[in-house]
Amino acid sequence: MQPDRPLRILVAEDDAALSVMLSYNLEAAGHTVMPVDNGLDALREVTEWKPDLVLLDWMMPGLSGVDLCRRLRMATATRYLPVIMLTARGEERDSVHALDLGADDYLVKPCGMDVLHARVRAVMRRSMGRAAGASALPVEDVLNFADVTLDHGARRVTRGGAAIALGPTEYRILLHLMRHPRRVFSRAEILASAWDDGIHVEERTVDVHIRRLRLALNASGGADLIRTVRSSGYMLDDGKVD
Repeated sequence: MQPDRPLRILVAEDDAALSVMLSYNLEAAGHTVMPVDNGLDALREVTEWKPDLVLLDWMMPGLSGVDLCRRLRMATATRYLPVIMLTARGEERDSVHALDLGADDYLVKPCGMDVLHARVRAVMRRSMGRAAGASALPVEDVLNFADVTLDHGARRVTRGGAAIALGPTEYRILLHLMRHPRRVFSRAEILASAWDDGIHVEERTVDVHIRRLRLALNASGGADLIRTVRSSGYMLDDGKVD
């Protein structure tokens, strides 16, 4: 799938005027759009229509965008479905919460259409593993650190033999850290490794994804391998010295 090819985009937005504007501009760019105005219809269309991308309003009747995003990330079939959260709430904690839920990106309404198109392209590139820094693969397809194994050919991560489910961004961050273990990376360097150039992402976003990566890696009770280096950034470290 090419990131700039026509997409099937589900627009879940209960503001009729905004929904029309989003749909018009996305269709003008060549995409096929399915507009819905409540969360229950959005859930049904995700299952039946199978969109390539979902623009999801934060608050909707029937089933909120918050709850729908959580459901999408819990289901195997939609775990990696690209989701951009739309919110009228400009406070940082709401944007961070959207990322915590598993959204790939967020837009604060109202937003410019150029910004919307750029975010759509960026999210689709990231969902296909084409983010800056992720395309330069190590010679070996399988990376190992401590009891974590990353099989890049199969895009599979295991710890102690147990499968670890990671979102696309967490996967790219782990790939970068495992290629350079015991090296400290600043938030800006991690941003450059996992996000597209030209897309503005707050450095605080890195903390959100690192937290999600930690939770996934440590779910089975293993030692925390991601070390926070105060005022510097993060590193993959098992406490051993080569």
